[in-house]
Amino acid sequence: MIPLKLVLAQDHYPVGDLMRNGTRMAEQAHQAASDGAHIIVFPELALSGYPPEDLLLRPSLAERVEAALAPLLAVQDILCVVGLPVVTQAQRYNAAAVIWNGQIQAVYCKQCLPNYGVFDEKRYFEAGRQALVINWLGYRIGILICEDVWQREPLAQLAEQQVQLALVLNASPFETGKQAVREQLLQNQAREFGMALAYVNLTGGQDDLVFDGGSMAVNPDGQLIARAARFTSETLTLHYNAQSHFAVSTLAAPLSDEAETYRAIVTALRDYVVGSGFKGVLLGLSGGIDSALTLALAVDALGPEQVHAVMMPYHYTADISVEDAQAQARRLGVQFAIAPIAPAVKGFEEILLPFFGDLPPDTTEENLQARSRGVLLMALSNKLGYLVLTTGNKSEMAVGYATLYGDMVGGYAPLKDLYKTQVFALSRWRNAQADGPVIPPRVIQRPPSAELRPDQTDQDSLPPYDELDAILQGYIEQDLSFKALCERGFSADTVRRVIQLVDRNEYKRRQAAPGVRLTSRAFGRERRYPLVNYWREGQDFSA
Repeated sequence: MIPLKLVLAQDHYPVGDLMRNGTRMAEQAHQAASDGAHIIVFPELALSGYPPEDLLLRPSLAERVEAALAPLLAVQDILCVVGLPVVTQAQRYNAAAVIWNGQIQAVYCKQCLPNYGVFDEKRYFEAGRQALVINWLGYRIGILICEDVWQREPLAQLAEQQVQLALVLNASPFETGKQAVREQLLQNQAREFGMALAYVNLTGGQDDLVFDGGSMAVNPDGQLIARAARFTSETLTLHYNAQSHFAVSTLAAPLSDEAETYRAIVTALRDYVVGSGFKGVLLGLSGGIDSALTLALAVDALGPEQVHAVMMPYHYTADISVEDAQAQARRLGVQFAIAPIAPAVKGFEEILLPFFGDLPPDTTEENLQARSRGVLLMALSNKLGYLVLTTGNKSEMAVGYATLYGDMVGGYAPLKDLYKTQVFALSRWRNAQADGPVIPPRVIQRPPSAELRPDQTDQDSLPPYDELDAILQGYIEQDLSFKALCERGFSADTVRRVIQLVDRNEYKRRQAAPGVRLTSRAFGRERRYPLVNYWREGQDFSA
């Protein structure tokens, strides 16, 4: 048998752009064929993009898939394994088509449909029932789709049919640390079932999801033999021999947690802005750490020429906040302006005076400042065509430390799934990169403050962030109970207060801008709680 040359097409295939995706895939297949490759493998649902959600329910789906396949059917002299939705009568399948010289030779339908976390495949697809094994150039090759490789049965089916090599099509979204989990899984599965695995994954952002690539190949002994770079489009070329092994290939260096998290946000932000058709982004630069990190991310994602920053000071804004905002804007080369909000706040107060009368000032007046800033940002967005980035983090959104229609205003939230302690860590990491500090060190060192009243700090209203984030991570990420959190050494009063804040502010989170998902318990489609409910964590329910 001749050595087999495979190409894994790790790329970004936008959701709904079927014709472009089909044309792009055909170009990649033509190039691979001209380079002497025998097989090219594309990711899960690459033709439609992933996840297509209710686009799968559109009556024209089958017609569009057929039209988008035309360029791939024109490819000659290379076997193409294409992820796509297949419609037969009233049923839909998450499938892989095997195409050779203008003909669909076989179709594999995904057997294991995930229905947890961000996955909702049982809403759209029927499960396949049969394995698919093809004989190609003397090799027995099986096909799996994403969740199939995480389960035993599909692999056992292939092993029973003496499959030597399994091609695995994936649309596996990013989570911090997940690449190492994927690699360990593939190594374990390859060893147990005695077959080589070639794993291709998507890249690019799609709404709140981001796909990180990291395509790879594993030999039957569990040795990781090849790894593509993360968050980039590339074709990974593999050489597979008659001894059922891949030859040594490229192993892209692994990324640290901070590096992969930063790149995930940059990728998601770039693809959201570009895919939504905005000319660039606009944000309120306060001189605080959240907006400073958001500005750095925006510049890294889009370039300084597509980023506008506006400082909107009020009576309580410290001079050093203005100085730091100006310094960072100059350092990054973005368009920067200062727009004092005192006239707007005064105008609102005068309009409201007949309604407020002699009532004492409270958070209402503080929120008028935030909402005045929100009105200005949205007006600039409407006039200039720039997407407003909201700068809130997961700690704030968890406990409701944010103003609806104020600092929550915006179309995308880059820090939405980052706790405040992670914001600090990621800011320090970014400043340590080769191009030098892009966030003024004083911004990282100062106590965080909303600057809505004199001498205010976040810790006036919240526990210290180290403590707050530890409780939030236990309650949100791990679903720990009130009792379990107290057993970790936190005071009962603090735990009860934090939990009550989280539960009480679901209505704010439901109205928040979308943002990139970094964890398995991101706010949004992954963590869904009723707005009105009478569950109280920590109460005595035995009576």
